[in-house]
Amino acid sequence: MTNISDLVTRAGGVFLLPVAVAIVAFFLIGVPSSWLTLTIAGLAMGMMIFLMASGLSLVFGLMDVLNFGHSAFVSFGAFVAASVLAWLSGWLGSPSVILNSLALILAIAAAVVFGLGAGWFFERVIVKPVYHDHLRQILITMGALIVAEQMILAIWGGAPVSVPRPHFLEGSIIIGDASVEIYRIFAFCLGAAVYVALHVLLNRTRIGLLIRAGVENREMVEALGFRIDRLFIGVFMLGSGLAAMGGAMWAGYETLITPALGAEMMIIVFIVVIIGGLGSIQGTLLGAIMVGLFANYVGFLAPKMALASNMILMMVILLWRPSGLAPAVK
Repeated sequence: MTNISDLVTRAGGVFLLPVAVAIVAFFLIGVPSSWLTLTIAGLAMGMMIFLMASGLSLVFGLMDVLNFGHSAFVSFGAFVAASVLAWLSGWLGSPSVILNSLALILAIAAAVVFGLGAGWFFERVIVKPVYHDHLRQILITMGALIVAEQMILAIWGGAPVSVPRPHFLEGSIIIGDASVEIYRIFAFCLGAAVYVALHVLLNRTRIGLLIRAGVENREMVEALGFRIDRLFIGVFMLGSGLAAMGGAMWAGYETLITPALGAEMMIIVFIVVIIGGLGSIQGTLLGAIMVGLFANYVGFLAPKMALASNMILMMVILLWRPSGLAPAVK
């Protein structure tokens, strides 16, 4: 294991793993057009999962909070965005790219604003009383997830909800013999932009420095006059808003959503955070891309193994690197 780790480090680190997986898949699939379609689909899927998982990685890694209710923000983000898109259906069907874009921006913004507000309430009312008690955190946040699912059932009903897409994101682009959905390209670009923004926030700004310092030595930072509790509330709200954004994007990706969406995504989100490394945005991005690519390749090559692909990937990575691919350095 040590020799393998040394080889990977000398070759460019774990961040070349997605490239290695893609190269192996290219030879196994054998059809370049199918490989290209699956690769772009996997990258887009990975970026949307990153949006959902990055918030949990922040809360879990920086605040040491086991929030099993995180996926409730994903569900609400999806349904809020779907409702706004349905309300603005006239703009979505318009040939005007401006109206299409406004409808999409308003839907995503509504989901994010709801996530921020719900995150504030969740942290103040549910999480705050159980800080530093992981067992109670698990129980109370799981209970909150169940309540959230019942609230969605009460508001939107139990029937699947159709999610319309903006006209300009419909259709595909033909690259050689491969067909690539425009929505997947948009999802990848949005996820990449969010990653860059988070990286700059946490590593190039005063707020990011204070957050990391507060994690290392809360008492010292508070003695300097800074309100760490307010910063941590902001981190929780940011994580919830990102989860809601991911839910909104996933709703457009699936085009049909149910109240069980949050529970279904919870397992995937936790797998990504664990294999990426706790508290690491880079690790979360790497884990999400690995999950997206692996799920698409395995689903094509061995459909019967598709459901187990994420668990297999997690087991292999944790046997190799128990702390995850790129855990935060503390």
